[in-house]
Amino acid sequence: MKQFTSETQKIGEFGENSACAYLIKNGYEVIERNFTKKYGEIDIVAKKRNNIHFIEVKAVSCEIGHDNVIHETIIRPEDNMHPMKIRRLTNTIQAYLLEKNISDDVLWQLDLACVHIDLKNKKAKVEIMENIIA
Repeated sequence: MKQFTSETQKIGEFGENSACAYLIKNGYEVIERNFTKKYGEIDIVAKKRNNIHFIEVKAVSCEIGHDNVIHETIIRPEDNMHPMKIRRLTNTIQAYLLEKNISDDVLWQLDLACVHIDLKNKKAKVEIMENIIA
């Protein structure tokens, strides 16, 4: 497991941990975290039914009100996903599939976990955007 040292990395780690907890609660099996190659990293590799889900986690800090309403900063988590990032992720996914000898007939998809983190109250709200490169 990778070490997180800066404040931004610690927020990212909290986001990834929150995303994993959400996935497990919703029937996913987390297979691997932080699969890294020189050209990219896959935050979470999970399996649900017979599909492999490669999950990119994007976290932003915000305030989550007592009524569970999110009072966001200007940037939404999904705003941090851009075409270059998707291209790097796709290359990393291909490397993962080759390295793990996963056959071509196995279904996979790239999902985005948007995590809204309320640091003050140590709460997180996770939303999954599925199959973002369909």
